[in-house]
Amino acid sequence: MSKFQSYNFSGKKALIRVDFNVPLNDQFQITDDNRIRAAIPTIQKILKDGGSVILMSHLGRPKDGPTDKYSLRHLVSHLSQALSTDVQFANDCIGEEAVQKSQALQPGQVLLLENLRFYKEEEKGNEEFAQKLAKLGDVYVNDAFGTAHRAHASTAIIAQFFAADKKLFGLVMENEVESADKVLHSSERPFTAILGGAKVSDKILIIENLLERANHIIIGGGMAYTFLKAQGKEIGSSLCEEDKLDLANELLKKAKAKGVEFHLPKDSVVADKFDAEANTKELSNDNIEKGWMGLDIGSEAIKDFGQVILESKTILWNGPMGVFEMEKFKAGTKAIADFVVEATTRGAFSLVGGGDSVAAVNQFGLADKVSYVSTGGGAMLEYFEGKELPGIAAIK
Repeated sequence: MSKFQSYNFSGKKALIRVDFNVPLNDQFQITDDNRIRAAIPTIQKILKDGGSVILMSHLGRPKDGPTDKYSLRHLVSHLSQALSTDVQFANDCIGEEAVQKSQALQPGQVLLLENLRFYKEEEKGNEEFAQKLAKLGDVYVNDAFGTAHRAHASTAIIAQFFAADKKLFGLVMENEVESADKVLHSSERPFTAILGGAKVSDKILIIENLLERANHIIIGGGMAYTFLKAQGKEIGSSLCEEDKLDLANELLKKAKAKGVEFHLPKDSVVADKFDAEANTKELSNDNIEKGWMGLDIGSEAIKDFGQVILESKTILWNGPMGVFEMEKFKAGTKAIADFVVEATTRGAFSLVGGGDSVAAVNQFGLADKVSYVSTGGGAMLEYFEGKELPGIAAIK
């Protein structure tokens, strides 16, 4: 049983760092509440035990202190509904009101503090600021995987003000770390990593780390064309990092030396411009004509990649296969999502992590059909690069 599940919060004030950095529209309505929903089981377990909850989070990137646009009070009614209880709000995250409302909190009650980033001290990892936050609760729970890679006051520094038995991960963090560790350190083979997105430069470290672990690496998205050009293929006007061609060849050589199969797309859906209404056709990636750019993987690539995915026992997916936001270029990403789902139903463990691939499985309504969907893009990426995350190290 997890440390969190076996902990009894009865009579305790739990100070929880959540990741409620959710998108809001012009009317300050939440347009995607995935991060809030992810934290609900952690909050409910504490309330059920007879504890009370003090929630702290950041929202957006306020530059000059308190700004209405970034106030967490916009989340109060949505959160009250999600928890079926009236959530209280403190107009500050430290200071007198926060202290008084925290002290007055009764078992079963929830208090949301104002945006942590209204203070520069939060991102600077200021100790004094962290200590003021720490005084609000009896127990510290970090459930914000999305910010675990930042050494901020509320994610890493604060933990030092709690005894070892009074600081723990919430359920989101436990699940994230457990799922990532399963893929990185105890993956059943064959292990396939599917990497997409625009740039090779964003994924260098993750590719190098995966070369030590994966059996197959599938490359799609804009980054594929840098690899293709490095192999001497004509890629037309497709996205390419000219200064990364040597590196791409080096990665291909390393993969070969380690016996890792590197899969590049054989064909593409190409367009005459980057536009939802562009003219399109399917071309072999051996020779994309000038003036045409690859914006999705083609049908041959879909077939090849699908075969590899369906034979896999562990799958990591980070990054889409094309510009899936546009109808004409979403077939590749949708097909890969379907293959990952099918492999999962056949018994594979599948982890989807990284903003755009998470957005894709959500858009296609498949999030509950894979083994795990990560809530933290940057944090997940750094974890798979082999880095130690401050928010995890502080509690581990």
